[in-house]
Amino acid sequence: MNVETITNVEQPVVQAERFRLRPLQTSDAGLIEHYASDKRVATMTTTIPHPLPPGAAKAFVERSLLPARDEDVWAIDGTDAGGSEVMGLISLQRMDRNQSEVAYWVAPPFWNTGLASEAVEGLVTANPLGNKTMFASVFQDNPASARVLTHCGFEYIGDAESFSVARNTTVKTWTYLKRMG
Repeated sequence: MNVETITNVEQPVVQAERFRLRPLQTSDAGLIEHYASDKRVATMTTTIPHPLPPGAAKAFVERSLLPARDEDVWAIDGTDAGGSEVMGLISLQRMDRNQSEVAYWVAPPFWNTGLASEAVEGLVTANPLGNKTMFASVFQDNPASARVLTHCGFEYIGDAESFSVARNTTVKTWTYLKRMG
């Protein structure tokens, strides 16, 4: 795995076999809007509304590029391997005590290809924020995402609930953690 930094965003690029994880760029807003507008994607996240309001993807990209952000977001970019420029997103939300929460979604055309596992594994291996612990949670009606986390060495630590904007309700979750090094 190769890691480099794009200096204008101060966020590393992580090279994987089939793609690279790179900071978002303004040109990503269209594909993010296209995929995040899909109800199947939105309802498996806590933060994506459905329907997606006009300008929401552009505003999300702009927030991800701010120097004073508390979340680093990477595009899963397959162009180097002949794939799509945005096949999904993965992020690390900074928490206290040198911890982060991992979140991700993969666009439906790339479901069941191992892309999510490879992205999570790449980010965990690179550990760009130098975390001691990473957390993640998934909705209990999304066992595929739970398998991604356990495949990448995350341990189940309990049940919880999170509010889903797209569903407009609280949804039961499984919570996972991975101790780094």
